[in-house]
Parts: sequence; structure tokens; C-alpha cells
Amino acid sequence: MNLLKETPVFLIGCLLTGVIFLLWSPEQKAPSESHSAKSKHGHGSEHSQTSKTLSEADLNVITLSPTAVKRLGIETAPVEVREMPRTRAYGAEMVLPTGAAVIVSAPLAGTLRHPQGHPFPQVGQQVKQEETILELLPLLSPERAVLTPAERIRFAEAKAAVAQSQIDAEGQLQQAVVQQDAARIQLERAKRLLDNSVGTKRAVDDAEAKLKLAEEVLAAAKNRKKLVDHIQLDEAAGTLKPMPIRAPLSGIVRTTSVQPGQIIAAGAPLFEVMNGEKLWVKVPVYAGELDEIDATKPVRITLLDGHFTQQDVMGKPVSLPPTALPLSAAVDLYYEIDNQNHRYRPGQKVSVNVPLTGKTYVKSVPWSALIYDVYGGQWVYERLGEQTFARRRVEAGWVNQDRVALLRGPEAGTKIVTAGAAELMGTEFGFAK
Repeated sequence: MNLLKETPVFLIGCLLTGVIFLLWSPEQKAPSESHSAKSKHGHGSEHSQTSKTLSEADLNVITLSPTAVKRLGIETAPVEVREMPRTRAYGAEMVLPTGAAVIVSAPLAGTLRHPQGHPFPQVGQQVKQEETILELLPLLSPERAVLTPAERIRFAEAKAAVAQSQIDAEGQLQQAVVQQDAARIQLERAKRLLDNSVGTKRAVDDAEAKLKLAEEVLAAAKNRKKLVDHIQLDEAAGTLKPMPIRAPLSGIVRTTSVQPGQIIAAGAPLFEVMNGEKLWVKVPVYAGELDEIDATKPVRITLLDGHFTQQDVMGKPVSLPPTALPLSAAVDLYYEIDNQNHRYRPGQKVSVNVPLTGKTYVKSVPWSALIYDVYGGQWVYERLGEQTFARRRVEAGWVNQDRVALLRGPEAGTKIVTAGAAELMGTEFGFAK
């Protein structure tokens, strides 16, 4: 009786034990682990999958209409293998050649003045070689502007002697004039007597000889008077005949150190004349790069921005005493240019493209074909068809005149857009109409 009452409880316990055993069996655990692995790995694979793999070339192909091609002015040229001499840009300085700037000094002590009809030399004034720039009135005593008593006595004696010479010259001139008139009258009389058959031929000849002698005496008297008349002594200033100070070379007045009417000592600097028609280009080069430079070839000189223009000049190498800069480990190379148009000035900084040794044949395209993106990437556009273009990445090396060397890029013979490349980029990225 008691066993029958406890039988339902026993059966219920057994049933619960079997259910728990089934839930914890390996057969039930394996599907759970499989589901967990699927959710861990299967879903990740699903997110990394793509429907189609695209290359960079497929993304950069542009197709235009015939009207757009004509409107953009597209021009093409093939990639060519050419000789592209290598150059390297250096900063340089314009300097004056030796002897192109001369400082003129006073040869004697005296007073300065400018020639009559000419202004006092100003800075920047154009002068010619041997042109009289200043006049120097030398002092009788080089150390003093005021005459000593002894000098005054000698000066008075010299002045009296000059005055006496001038009086004597004037008297001799008047005497020669009278003698010439008398000889002319005598000759005319002798000729009239001869015409009337009263005189003789000898008398006429004697009269002609006397007239010729009188003319010679008159000419000598005139020359002597002209000579003594040019002797001038300035007693107040204590000076002699002015000495011209001429320009040693053609050019411009660079500096002036004196003023008109100034009393200067011997050897004092007066002015400086500079001739900038030829200039030297001083190029500091790192000593470690000297072996790569071909110092026998001319260089191209541009403005400091480095852009090539029609006004650029070529500098030929010149042999000068070697100079160097120890602190910067640089040596100096010198080139000479013709500066007739005064485009460059002494001390001006410029950019110099120096040729390097060796000749390199590389692929090249016109410089107008190369374009840059906002990140500095270098590109060209390849023409695939009449209306189809593709943007290709390139690596530019160096520029020679109007062409750029390609270190990496399309093969030789590939048609490259040389005009309208910027317009194509605008069309591709949507910022051009």
C-alpha cells in the first residue's frame, strides 16, 4: 500500500533525470558549437566578400563625346625615348669681375670743381671712358691751403714775370704787324715801278722776300702771345692750372665721396665707376657632388623661381683662382655671362641649372602633359581611342627644356595627351563643365 503510493513520485524523478541527461549529451552539444563557429566565422566572411574586383585603370577611364573632344582642344603626342641631359639646380650669386669696379682717387691735394657745362657726378650717372668727370685745382703747397710768406714772394715774382712776358709778347706782336704792313707796301711799290719800266725785277724779289719774312715773324709772335696768355695764377686760392679727373672705364657712377668746392688731400677717394656689362656667376656646390658635375659645359641661368623663360641666359665656364666655403663644405664654380641689357645686378641671387656628367636616354613626354593631383601624385592621360582616355600614374625624373623624363610610366609609342590634360582632369572629377 505504501509502495503504490510512492510509485508516481519515483517515475516523475526518473523522467526528469533522463531529460537532463539528454540535454547534456555530446550529440546535442555539437550542433551548438557548430552554430557558434558559424556565427563567429561565417558572418565575417560574408562582410569581406565583394561582388567585383576593380583595378585603378578601370576607375580612371573617361569617354567623351566628339563635341567635347573638339571643345577641350585635345592634342596628343607619343612617348619618345630621347637623350635627356641631366641637370641640377643650385642657388648662385652675381658678382662683378675683377677690374669692373674702379675707385678714382685724387692724385694731388687741391680743390674740386666740376667742368663748365657739366653737373657734378651723381650716383647712377652713365659715363664714358676718358670722359672728364671732375677738375682738381692743385694747391701750390700740398700740405696747406694758405700760402707761406716765402711762397707769397715767389708767387709775386712769378706773377710779375708772367705779366712781363705777356707785355713783351704783345709788343712783339704789334711790331711784327707793322713790319708786315711795311713789307707789303714796299712790294706793291716795287711792282708799280717795274710795270712802268722804272724799277727792276731784283727789287720786286727783295720786296717779296721781306714780306714773307715779316709774315713768319708775325706768326711766331702770335703763337708766343697765345702761350703766355694761357698762364694763369690764382693768388687768392693758391692754385695752378686745373687738372682733369677722367673716368677710367665706361659704366655708371657707383658711389661719390666728395662735394664740389671741397679741399681734399692727396690719395683721397673721389668716386667709383662700375661696369656691369659682364658678370661672373658664383655657384657654391657641395664638395661631395663635385664629381657628378660637368664643369666644361655652359649652364642655364634663370631667376630664383627656377622657371625657364625666353630671357634666360647661358653662362660659359671661366677659370679663376679656386675658392671654397669651409663651414658649408662647398666649393665655388664660376661662369661668365653677357649682361648688356643689365637684366642682372651684382649681388643678385639666381638659380643655375648645372649639367651633370653622362648622357641618359630615357622615356620623355612634353612638360605640358604632366599633371598633379591634390596629394602631389604625378599623372598623364593616355589616349585609348578617338574619344576614350585613361589617367596613368607616372614618376617624373627631371626636366630638360620643354620635356620631362619619365622614370616610370607608359611604354614608348603610347599616345599621351599634351594639350587639354587639365581639362580632362576637371571633367573626370566633375569640377569642369
